[in-house]
Amino acid sequence: METGSTNQLIQMISAGEFLASGSIVLADFQTAGRGVSGSSWESEAGKNLTFSVIYYPEDVPVNRVFAISEMVSLSIKCTLDRYISGVTVKWPNDIYCGDKKITGILIENKLSPAKVTQSIIGIGINVNQTTFLSDAPNPISMAMVAGNAFNCLNIMNDFRKAFAEQSERLNNLHFDSIHYDYLEATYRKNGFYPYCDAHGSFEAVIRDIEPSGHLILERTNGIISRYTFKEVSYQL
Repeated sequence: METGSTNQLIQMISAGEFLASGSIVLADFQTAGRGVSGSSWESEAGKNLTFSVIYYPEDVPVNRVFAISEMVSLSIKCTLDRYISGVTVKWPNDIYCGDKKITGILIENKLSPAKVTQSIIGIGINVNQTTFLSDAPNPISMAMVAGNAFNCLNIMNDFRKAFAEQSERLNNLHFDSIHYDYLEATYRKNGFYPYCDAHGSFEAVIRDIEPSGHLILERTNGIISRYTFKEVSYQL
């Protein structure tokens, strides 16, 4: 199936009929795949997994909405760990293999005054594509890592199982254990690395990622800084 955006498609379907939590819309090709902040997502037709999941959190308060991002990231990492090594989660929710991006995630949440009522989760996993033509700085695929092609439907089925397990943890309010696993999976979690914020470039070590999603960095001079998404960038 070809569609503009699986996130838009699953939103349209769910507006007209009930979709159970965990339902997935899968496309062979997206003509308007989106990333975070409106960026585009490159995916060669028939080579990768591009899909969206609808999820209804059972009791996630608004101030713990980042737990959904953690849960989704862990679902993908657990899936990819079955096939390749070196998979990490780059804050806030890119999936990396080594220093290259292998999966993009776009989460669109609906909020009530107190709780998260719905999450539309768009996911693009680079599986068998070996040539990337966009100006994305560092894409990689599973096939490029392993040196062989993979069955996309097998990976999809493994993701379904991983997502069911991880979302059940969240439904049971295991916020702390999910957050711990997310921290353990974090890209560049140890050592000093280059970053850039509004004031320029610097080196820092990750001291924490708060349950709220804020990144805590300590610079080489001991200064501690707290960032939200887009306030700081990794220098690769």
